[in-house]
Amino acid sequence: MFKRCLPTLLLALLPTLALAQDAAKDPRVISMLANTSPPYADSKLPNNGLALEIVEHVMTRAGYQPDIAIESWSRAMEGVRIGLYDALAAAWYTEERGQDFVFSEPYLESRLILVKLREDPRNYSELPLLAGRRLGVRVDYAYGIDFDAIPNLKLVEENHLIQNLLDLLNGSVDVVIGDQRTVALQLREYLGKQVHKFEVVDIDLPGRGRHVAASRAVAGSEAMIEAFNKALAASIKDGSHAAIVDKWDARYNIPSR
Repeated sequence: MFKRCLPTLLLALLPTLALAQDAAKDPRVISMLANTSPPYADSKLPNNGLALEIVEHVMTRAGYQPDIAIESWSRAMEGVRIGLYDALAAAWYTEERGQDFVFSEPYLESRLILVKLREDPRNYSELPLLAGRRLGVRVDYAYGIDFDAIPNLKLVEENHLIQNLLDLLNGSVDVVIGDQRTVALQLREYLGKQVHKFEVVDIDLPGRGRHVAASRAVAGSEAMIEAFNKALAASIKDGSHAAIVDKWDARYNIPSR
């Protein structure tokens, strides 16, 4: 089965495969992939988004030249996993992913929030109170929350957060979970006239760290991640990292934490 699928996979990756091959000629050039996930990674945003601006800054400081392309998440994961590319530029850690990737220290913390309609009178003060409700989630998103522990919780999957928010508006779900910065951007960009209809649920959810994830199939991945971690620590110490984050959070009116 895998042998039959492999040619199709390679053909799908050919449009950008030349980039990875060129990068391999110079060990200081790092071929990286990210998926479109505004405001973190998006070719339409300044410097390709918050996460990619940080990665570019830190990688350059570490002495590498990051060459970042934006692909679908499935192609990005598989392309890096099998070693066609060196690393994912923005990934959340899971134990399963740790088998195929070497993860950096988290270079960006993301706050997860729950959103409901303001007209909904129910008070979800803790996660168990979501029992029996419909929760809008994204496909293959590593939330780090044990949803199975909540009785009769129904997960309604969509590919994009904006679809989750539209499901909330039309009554298809009761609550949506999402990254705070992404929710703020999506509401501003697409639902500006209806922002007043949404309300953040008063539950503190665990934060999630974004990492560079290097392929274990590529030689030198551990050394590259070690250099990235050292440059990241230096960027945090001198304030250049915070300057990038604060600039983006001000853009979307995200309060400082």
